[in-house]
Amino acid sequence: MTQIYLVRHGEPDYAPIDSRGWPGMAADSAPLTALGVKQAEELADLLSGIQATYLVSSPFTRALHSAAIIGHRLALGVRVDYDLRDWLPDHTGSWRGVADVRAVHAELEAYDGEWPEGLQRPWEPLSRVRERARAALARHTASTDGPVLAITHAMVIRALTGETGTPYGGHEYYRYDPADDGPL
Repeated sequence: MTQIYLVRHGEPDYAPIDSRGWPGMAADSAPLTALGVKQAEELADLLSGIQATYLVSSPFTRALHSAAIIGHRLALGVRVDYDLRDWLPDHTGSWRGVADVRAVHAELEAYDGEWPEGLQRPWEPLSRVRERARAALARHTASTDGPVLAITHAMVIRALTGETGTPYGGHEYYRYDPADDGPL
């Protein structure tokens, strides 16, 4: 079975987005801060020991920026899969800033990550995040026998492993076993 390592992107720089007043999905174009770049470089050094043969990333800039740094250091090309994207706090993409996202995140926490019985909410439930991420990882592990690195987001890692509080580009990665039914 192919080993899968989940990695959270480095620290993002939302200042260019916030200064322009761009709402919602525009935040997904945020690059890494200088610290985020350093985190990705250090993480690449740590990950060199697993001898990955395949690297796939979320399409969001903060993840792609991290993946480019890690891929360069490990001599791996970067593949992109939209289904490794971050959790959507509002399917319309119309949130206005971090305060909106925090409020929606609080509701997600209050409902343990799933919509209440008989009630749809604008945010993406963790079961849907898990479903799409599993499908993405299955597509990519089908084309390699070696270890796979997946550069993604905290909510994707949480949906797949149950891990919460994953640090930006921290010196951590998470092994994921696709045979595991997940945390929920």
